[in-house]
Amino acid sequence: MLEDEPSGWWTKRGGVATFRRLGKVISRIDMRGSLPENLRDVLPRAELDVEAALEKVRPICEDVRHRGAAAVRELTARFDGVETASARVPEEEIGRALAELDPKVRAALEESIRRARKVHRDQRRTDTTTEVVPGGTVTERWVPVERVGLYVPGGRAVYPSSVVMNVVPAQEAGVGSLAVTSPAQREFGGLPHPTILAACALLGVDEVYNAGGAQAVAMFAYGTEECAPVAMVTGPGNIWVAAAKRLLKGRIGIDSEAGPTEIAILADATADPAHVAADLISQAEHDVIAAAVLVTDSVELAEAVERELPGQVAATKHGDRIAEALGGRQSGIVLVSGLEDGLKVVDAYAAEHLEIHTADAAAVAARVRNAGAIFVGTYAPVSLGDYLAGSNHVLPTGGCACHSSGLSVQTFLRGIHVVDYTREALAQAAAHVSVLADAEDLPAHGAAIRARFAEGELSELSSWEVPNT
Repeated sequence: MLEDEPSGWWTKRGGVATFRRLGKVISRIDMRGSLPENLRDVLPRAELDVEAALEKVRPICEDVRHRGAAAVRELTARFDGVETASARVPEEEIGRALAELDPKVRAALEESIRRARKVHRDQRRTDTTTEVVPGGTVTERWVPVERVGLYVPGGRAVYPSSVVMNVVPAQEAGVGSLAVTSPAQREFGGLPHPTILAACALLGVDEVYNAGGAQAVAMFAYGTEECAPVAMVTGPGNIWVAAAKRLLKGRIGIDSEAGPTEIAILADATADPAHVAADLISQAEHDVIAAAVLVTDSVELAEAVERELPGQVAATKHGDRIAEALGGRQSGIVLVSGLEDGLKVVDAYAAEHLEIHTADAAAVAARVRNAGAIFVGTYAPVSLGDYLAGSNHVLPTGGCACHSSGLSVQTFLRGIHVVDYTREALAQAAAHVSVLADAEDLPAHGAAIRARFAEGELSELSSWEVPNT
């Protein structure tokens, strides 16, 4: 250690040095100079070994498959410590939860629903018909998934907002049958949290279950005496939920395997350190393995944020949890040489949530390619998106934003191509089909075309001239 360095220690990950300071809430990673080639591998990231969890959830899912509702009840008692007579929540309990809901919470949920519905309604797709040749059309028809199961987490926090984010796009897509499940809570008599039930009531959802974890996903996938099977399961959850979704993918469609929540902030010297610190803290509040990463080319901003964090963490309710998340290897301040390198870093990180705190933030945001959702400037923090922006907060984590999207109306729609050709239009395609079929050594494909025409007729019909379109 050099004499003028503050006290602390260095660690290395993928050849990149990280300096962890004594008494500091968050570590620094110095990438000034040249960025490493293995950028995605060396950035701070929560480690979530879903593969290792697969074998643990496999017997749980098999138990539900073979024993149905009895298995769900027994697993709920085993994992949640709650004895229940049925996984299905009585409709009167859903109505009671709404009747007893704090009026302020009800008003906030109603506004959240209104804004989310406005945004998601505009995501609806329309059928498109293309005339490929005269007499030959292909229509892309958008059809909603017939039945979906929506998972709402329970545990350290209650998430009625996740009810809104799951249910609204499914409803706007036109899903005909949907069910919500959320873990049983001992303090609420084995029911899901009453605010979750109230949110369901506000959205008109009366099919709710008090199951969580892998057994809830299996219940949806295989069906039980109480719950009809679904075609798709969406919604975030813990590692056991993610593992069950991976295991059962194929039998059911899934949105994603949700990992720990994460925020990345790209900021320059114009950023307000108090705002940046507050936004890092807001996501670290979710879980001790939540990731919070600041990417900046300003040492002064980095130092100012470091000064801000201890006081803000100490002043918040879940300070211990937040301090553990910020101090973990999944969080850090990444120093870069300039904005161009900063953009490369955040694109490699592909954050679930990305905030832009720079001069001309909108222009910078427009250059980002990989993020679940982008929050532009001082007045669009991630916490707005969590509740009331109108956007969806069920977003890809773990770097999956480089290839996947967040939950939307499209999640619940299937594009079906409808092919409609006349006899004459088929004749025009026959020769090309036969050539390609022979090239792939699949001659029966060509024969299937020729079987529709009398001998000599195909030659006559295919001589008709087809205009270019």
